[in-house]
Amino acid sequence: MAHLAIPPTQKFTHYRKELLDLQASHDNGAAKRATYELLLMENSHFIELNGIVHHYHDSGPKDAAQTVILIHGWDCWWMWWHHIIKNLNDRGIRTISYDMRGHGWSDNDPNNHYHIDFFAHDLNELVIKMGLGKFHIAAFSFGPFVALDYARYHPELIKSLTFFNFGYLPNSEFIKAFATTSITFVFNNLLRKLTWWLPAYIFARLVLAKNTVMTHDIQIGFKSLGLCAPEAIDQTTRQITSFEITESVPDMVRAVDLPILFVAGEGDAIMTSENTKKLTEYTKKGTFVCVPNCGHLITVELPETASELILGQVGTYSNV
Repeated sequence: MAHLAIPPTQKFTHYRKELLDLQASHDNGAAKRATYELLLMENSHFIELNGIVHHYHDSGPKDAAQTVILIHGWDCWWMWWHHIIKNLNDRGIRTISYDMRGHGWSDNDPNNHYHIDFFAHDLNELVIKMGLGKFHIAAFSFGPFVALDYARYHPELIKSLTFFNFGYLPNSEFIKAFATTSITFVFNNLLRKLTWWLPAYIFARLVLAKNTVMTHDIQIGFKSLGLCAPEAIDQTTRQITSFEITESVPDMVRAVDLPILFVAGEGDAIMTSENTKKLTEYTKKGTFVCVPNCGHLITVELPETASELILGQVGTYSNV
């Protein structure tokens, strides 16, 4: 379905200018990374969804038999999927990876509406305006909340779901209060104000990851901190740590009669494999995979593994 071309956002334009400067620098490593990202940007597009300009990356064969929509996680952006995008495209699969409102190269919401249902409505608008047929979804961390909310109303369009590092977390008044305050403070008041990626990487390596990550991926992750609206951090944190959401996760999963693959990192301290495995008990078509020697950041820790798991779902449910 054709839609009007939308000019790039200021976040995109500013980022591209930074890359062009790096590409012209005498730092060969930085120039190489900049060239790679500039090539990725050639497949970037912009579209207005519910009044907000969104960025999406569309690559692979446009006439591909299989399409996978990739939904990023909390305080992340589309580029966390860049390894997976290449792997899937190399296998003839079309990928659409987009930035949620207030994240990455998508505009911030002037009304500061950063809740799961708003993100799901944006996804619905994206699917409609792009005229997509049936597709698969792969989502990471916070992304499955959005995918599940969307899938409740549009199951007929989805062939399969692959969820990375998403589970059923126990909650209490103490956990709710501590998590909301501490997470927002760490990300909005500490990590976002850093001008050097190394401290952020040390935090991620100690808390989130079990594997050494490439320098370029570290920088991509670090960039997502500055590209995410502070209000989005605050609101999504409050929502996913609320009793309303944590207690509704089993019902959200139970309501979706679709094939769901739940993937957990064995060493994930945020969303433990045990909490992820619990969700399979509430599904009619759920399966569970625990990935050894992996933390919370599978898309950059073990992208080949993540890609193969998505490919398995796509292959199994290609004719649905």
